[in-house]
Amino acid sequence: MILASESPRRRELLGRLTTSFAVESAQVTEIGPNEGLPAAQIPAANAERKASAVSLRHPDELVLGADTCIVFGDEIIGKPEDMEDARRILRLLAGREHLVVTGVALLRQKDGFRRVWSESSPVRFKPFCEAVMEKYLSLVPVLDKAGAYAIQEHGELIIEGFSGELENIIGLPLRRLKQELLELKQ
Repeated sequence: MILASESPRRRELLGRLTTSFAVESAQVTEIGPNEGLPAAQIPAANAERKASAVSLRHPDELVLGADTCIVFGDEIIGKPEDMEDARRILRLLAGREHLVVTGVALLRQKDGFRRVWSESSPVRFKPFCEAVMEKYLSLVPVLDKAGAYAIQEHGELIIEGFSGELENIIGLPLRRLKQELLELKQ
């Protein structure tokens, strides 16, 4: 299997299911929020785009692509552009609930195997003050994280609670992925 992602978090999560995988960057332009798809469908479309790009280079291999975004109302919140943008995002989410949507694609070119899905997990932020936000930002490198946060890194400072699978919020829904991989082996 090839993981079409450079995300260290996805690499670590996939490593919980299997140690026999390679990592290769997809190098694709991701679909953005202004391209006509409903917000919750964009991660699955981007996951498929990533997996497809790598699968074309390795048609005999099973390729896993994934993409995670934050959906707040009808808005998609991706990775912050800079620290000021991270502050803006955290202020927006403070005291409110949002969805973490992770899209997943498993593709293999040689036999046309294709499974694409997404998982959604609601996350509720605590109402927090500027001092708590600044402390969080001093502890967690947020510029490479959708929504400017990582639940697994000092999440207790800003997160009140969540529903669904923690691994989905981190970036890869392991329960469903494990099920898909088991069905593929049968």
